[in-house]
Amino acid sequence: MNKALFLDRDGVVNIEINYLYKIEDFKFVDGIFELCKKYQNQGYLIFIVTNQSGIARGYYTQEAFDILSSWMVEEFAKHGITIQKVYFCPHHPEISGACSCRKPNAGMLFDAQKEFNVDLENSILVGDKESDIEASLVAGIKNSYLFDEHHIYVKSKATKIVSKLEEI
Repeated sequence: MNKALFLDRDGVVNIEINYLYKIEDFKFVDGIFELCKKYQNQGYLIFIVTNQSGIARGYYTQEAFDILSSWMVEEFAKHGITIQKVYFCPHHPEISGACSCRKPNAGMLFDAQKEFNVDLENSILVGDKESDIEASLVAGIKNSYLFDEHHIYVKSKATKIVSKLEEI
């Protein structure tokens, strides 16, 4: 079985911008390439797991999301990092109804488990919202990190709250 490093996109991989879908607005978070390289060198597969309700809301299309995702994966590759897959939830509960993929549900994590033979228990998730951490708990991931560079969270169900990616 494979260990995985699961990363939320907005707020972990890139600086949070509401409903980001344009390449020119995308800025990587400091330390993301180093974090990924560290875990890739330890044999972890790397996945992005991201809620993208902007698709359901009509703010951007899935095609625009796919273009940005392809570009992002290529940027990682330029740094010698393989992103196995970008899992995303295009739904919004008030528009699309309930789904199993939108975090705090763990559908995207379970999909990766099935598709890539991932050992969820020994994997890691890094998120910037408590809903990310809740998804990791539902999936049985033992190690989760809440990336909180702005010191918003005092408490979390995460294994650890970190203010820099280097702390993971």
